[in-house]
Amino acid sequence: MSRPSAVRAVTALLSAGLLLGLPLTALNGPPAHAAGIRGHVTASEDDAYWTARRMAAAKPASVKGSSRAARPAADPVPPSHPFDGIPQVGTFFWTDGSNTGRFCGGTVVRSPHRDLVVTAGHCLRSPDPRRHLSFVPQYHDGLKPHGVFPVDRIYIDQRYYDLGTGAGARWDYAVVRLAAREDGAQVEDETGGYDLVPYPGYRHREVRLIGYPGNSDTTHPKPLDCTSSTRRYTSTDPGAPGDFLEIACAGYIGGTSGGPFLVSDWTGTALIGVIGGYHTGGDFPDVSYSSYFTLDTLALYLHALRGDTPAAPR
Repeated sequence: MSRPSAVRAVTALLSAGLLLGLPLTALNGPPAHAAGIRGHVTASEDDAYWTARRMAAAKPASVKGSSRAARPAADPVPPSHPFDGIPQVGTFFWTDGSNTGRFCGGTVVRSPHRDLVVTAGHCLRSPDPRRHLSFVPQYHDGLKPHGVFPVDRIYIDQRYYDLGTGAGARWDYAVVRLAAREDGAQVEDETGGYDLVPYPGYRHREVRLIGYPGNSDTTHPKPLDCTSSTRRYTSTDPGAPGDFLEIACAGYIGGTSGGPFLVSDWTGTALIGVIGGYHTGGDFPDVSYSSYFTLDTLALYLHALRGDTPAAPR
């Protein structure tokens, strides 16, 4: 059995044990002391709020690739191209404390309750009020081809809240539990999902990178698609320690945060990273990073699966 397949088997067993109420003694999960975020807003209200105009006007949740210069590279950087997206990958939309629309990418992952999405932790870490926070699968060109799924709870590692986006860069991921669509459908019923794989290894020859680009002035109407290889990057910045996945793909500017690193094998497609981590995804538009998924990531997934009360800023 290959390493990824073995990890998936362990993941399945742990998930089954959790559903049976067995303790998570082997996992280092975040403390649970914060309530869920949903209030009286319904899926239909969020669907009505997020018009094509409002989605197009939304700004990136964070600045990635703020340097406009390309990083020197020994090899040519693979190009990216806009496309209409895929059902499993979409965009979170919300309004912040100043009523400005924000967005960040996310990917549906397989789960027994069929309601989980993985994104970057820095996208949703801010304590600012988030209103109309919803996930729009395969958003493109102002369209909502699979409807709108309101966010129920956000699971971020407590260390990422406590240490911040620099010192806590290795935990820059989040598992988000979605509410059902107005017709009762769960997101995975509508879109399908991918395996979430901890300890995937650093070197992969073919990784698909998808991201929704934008900057402070404009949002691009379509996501970007690129295939490239990944390697291990060990940070030399003492303010952002850790080992990260690194990938070279052109054009991944602000807004692409949370976009997936996808690999294929005989079992299907797996999610092995999301744009974030080192410097919240990198300093250049042609190089992106991801935190490395570990048992900490799996613990967060299992807390979301069980519906535990999430961690929160202290």
